[in-house]
Amino acid sequence: MKFNEAIFEKMASRYRANFFNNLNGCKSANLIGTENSEGLQNLAIFNSVIHLGANPPLMGFILRPTTVDRHTYTNIITNKYYTINHVNEQIIEAAHHTAANYPADESEFLASGLSPEYLGSIKAPFVKESFIKIGLEYRNEYLIEENGTRLIIGQVKHVELQEDFIKEDGSIDLVKAKTVSIAGLDTYLAISELQKLPYAKPKN
Repeated sequence: MKFNEAIFEKMASRYRANFFNNLNGCKSANLIGTENSEGLQNLAIFNSVIHLGANPPLMGFILRPTTVDRHTYTNIITNKYYTINHVNEQIIEAAHHTAANYPADESEFLASGLSPEYLGSIKAPFVKESFIKIGLEYRNEYLIEENGTRLIIGQVKHVELQEDFIKEDGSIDLVKAKTVSIAGLDTYLAISELQKLPYAKPKN
């Protein structure tokens, strides 16, 4: 099949959203935990977390337009801290449930059955059931004018995971951690390691 802009315009809105959400392939599955100024905890699933650099260690994620109330965004701007927690095979359904539209005064932790916990000096809740937990401090944001989304950038300040998840070269064994990925908005995929290759160098 071949598609062009004329065909895109004729797609039903939900069909179009599913098509383009799957088009770039598998994405990370993460729960972002935040807390508001009154101490109420918020939790939301995101499939847009990306690595931005190792020195300093920076991560980013894409936030949808703030034309409606975005509790995650409001809490990060207010508190300056948030957590990123890998979704694993054991918590898929609970993690997915955090995408439901709850009011600001109702915690997704309570609604989903996931447990908040506080680690180190991070002033935001981690997900106890997650096997890889990352605490970040807000650093900056960039408005993407083309569609009103925002790139939120944070610096990694705290990480917790099992020692045996870390390989000798410093890479993390996501298969052993049972981390899952997302295709589109609602399909969760198991990760398997096919091949680990050496650092690429130009061929002579």
